[in-house]
Amino acid sequence: MGARLFVGSLAWSTTDDALHALFSPYGELEEAVVIRERNSERSRGFGYVSYVDAKDAESATMGLHDTELDGRKIRVIAAEERRTRRRD
Repeated sequence: MGARLFVGSLAWSTTDDALHALFSPYGELEEAVVIRERNSERSRGFGYVSYVDAKDAESATMGLHDTELDGRKIRVIAAEERRTRRRD
């Protein structure tokens, strides 16, 4: 079973490719994406990285939390489950 990580405090210039390059040495990635605003495509300063194997995600968290990427110290933690919006 895989695992998804939240990556915060990203520089505005950080790309999906930069995330992928930083996290791929820790294991096989399913996804590495910087979240962007819908209209402007400007980075929102965070992203997500998904691993095929949860052990790889744990190793990446321990190895990369509080390290530097594009001049910023990043925060790497396990992503919370997506919440569905309840419409009444």
